[in-house]
Amino acid sequence: MSKLAADMKLRINRRPGQKPIGFILITTLPTFFLAIFFIVVPTIRAFTMSLTNSTMLNLNTAGFVGLDNYIYMLKDKNFLQALRNTLALMLVVPLLTIFISLVLASILTQSHLKEKGLYRVLFFLPSVISLTVVGIVWSFVFHPTMGILNTLMEHIGLGTYTRSWLGDASTALWCLAVVLIWQAAGYYMIMHIAAIDGLSPDLYDAASIDGANGVDKLFRLTLPLIKNIVGITYVLSLSGTLGLSYILSRVMTGGGPNGASTVLLQYIYTMGFKNGSYGYAMALTVFTTILSVLLSVASQLLVSRSKGGQ
Repeated sequence: MSKLAADMKLRINRRPGQKPIGFILITTLPTFFLAIFFIVVPTIRAFTMSLTNSTMLNLNTAGFVGLDNYIYMLKDKNFLQALRNTLALMLVVPLLTIFISLVLASILTQSHLKEKGLYRVLFFLPSVISLTVVGIVWSFVFHPTMGILNTLMEHIGLGTYTRSWLGDASTALWCLAVVLIWQAAGYYMIMHIAAIDGLSPDLYDAASIDGANGVDKLFRLTLPLIKNIVGITYVLSLSGTLGLSYILSRVMTGGGPNGASTVLLQYIYTMGFKNGSYGYAMALTVFTTILSVLLSVASQLLVSRSKGGQ
């Protein structure tokens, strides 16, 4: 009882507006030290290693090479190919993902389907399945002999267009794009449904009275009203494409054929763990980290802007 009384006395004697400094320190210091140990220190270590010629053989005796790894990066054809592939995915996948998710969200909120709940679950389901499992399943879809896609094309008279989808340099990367869109569209659909549900139904009733169809409502009413949310989901999709493309590339194509589907994170893995070029791999990691930070900053700016507009 005495301890409880002491706590109550401290609360009573605390001045209005005075912050519990001790409580704040106790609750934040563990997180602070964990962040230092698992984020700051590895980041500094990666940057310092990127300035050396560290390899699997000379890890403890590596010499300082300055910015040589970064200069070589600009001349590395394999890196430039991986960067082009990654940027191509980041250009196409977020745009199509957000567009498809918006269309699905608009249909499931404005239509009179009785099975809306079922469709929401079905469209959202791929986003909760392990991406490794998704990649394995879609590898069978694109299989050149036993794949569902080629079999279907042969049955509908398009047999001349069948190919080894994952083994063709012109289609391998875009097969990954299809899977990324399929896997993520339902996730962003739910976010857009939540945004649309926050709008007044009277707006859509008035638009219907004025003769607006579904397309008009989507582009002239829904999109302008939730543009801040769409901006946030676009940046999230951009970041997701950068990270998740590595898993699909490794599971479905292994980066082939001839690097046609290699992405940045996979190239980092290859240089670091397969080739043992730790210094160069760290330089690639620093570059990718900076790219990720820029995307995060853009996301925060969009979040702040959306809050300010509400």
